Amino acid sequence: MKSIVVFCGSGDGYNEVYRETAYQVGEYLAAHKIRIIYGGAKIGLMGAVADGALTAGGEVIGVIPDFLKVKEVAHEGLTQMITVATMHERKLRMHELSNGIIALPGGWGTMEELFEMLTWRQLGLHSKPVGLLNINGYYDPLNALTGMMVQEGFLHEEVSASLLVSESIEDLLQMMRNAPVFTQPKWLTPKTS
Repeated sequence: MKSIVVFCGSGDGYNEVYRETAYQVGEYLAAHKIRIIYGGAKIGLMGAVADGALTAGGEVIGVIPDFLKVKEVAHEGLTQMITVATMHERKLRMHELSNGIIALPGGWGTMEELFEMLTWRQLGLHSKPVGLLNINGYYDPLNALTGMMVQEGFLHEEVSASLLVSESIEDLLQMMRNAPVFTQPKWLTPKTS
């Protein structure tokens, strides 16, 4: 895996472990020669991931809509900054530049980005691995909700299982490298008797 999109919050959260881990994720990916694609901000967990990678000599590409350059305070020390017109264009460009997707903690924006990538994968629009770095149990409620979706018949188990979850970046990256290719959205194929 040469290039990973990292979705995460533009805030730090209340627990310092989020920022510390985000920085370590940047360092780890850089040490393993994995290019980071992210939202381009210098604040919050986004900035921590970028700073960790840059400090370790990594390559970091930011993708930011023009209207957010001021609001999110664009990072000025990146390998490359790509400016786009819309949020949708941002996600599409980030996706095009990556081989995999990792979500760290974040709010609505992070969830929206994550769910769009999961939906695209479910629809067969890509087969890239998607992972959650479950820092401090942050994604435990989402894992429970995903289980409920399967239990109540709104999500197929094999689709649910394609979302990789770990508390360790090392473990998550290994899971992503070994993930089976999710190529055929079987649930779209009508059942035959």
